[in-house]
Amino acid sequence: MRKSKPKKRVILPDPKFNDTLVTKFVNNLMYQGKKNLAYKVFYDAIETVTEKAGEDGLEIWKKALANVTPAVEVRSRRIGGATFQIPSEIRPGRKQSIGMKALINYARKRHEKSMANKLASEILAAAKEEGAAFKRKEDTHRMAEANKAFAHFRF
Repeated sequence: MRKSKPKKRVILPDPKFNDTLVTKFVNNLMYQGKKNLAYKVFYDAIETVTEKAGEDGLEIWKKALANVTPAVEVRSRRIGGATFQIPSEIRPGRKQSIGMKALINYARKRHEKSMANKLASEILAAAKEEGAAFKRKEDTHRMAEANKAFAHFRF
């Protein structure tokens, strides 16, 4: 590469839980720079999770995030006129990002009243190893398992 790698930006911890992971999640949740609204949605969702589960909502959210985070993915690679799906491991930063985005996207697709309720339901489902976000992770792993024969093409 000609240019040097860009510097990693410092992400400040969130005000309530003092956790940088929460800030990253809220940054993904945010629309049009409205971070306060995103924080409100997230905190309301965690509160709802705490009420429904009777446990610490933040811990349940972390468990849910771990459950929807994939370890491997398939990448398309063209070799000799044929396109192969090659399974490869994902680096930690990308893993986390994929997990967060899956949780948020499938929460948005739910049919409930508010975004906080949608997110709370998706978090609870993911913590129990069910729901759409968890299913997506399982599908990704299944696809990587099915294409394990092409792993020697890894680049």
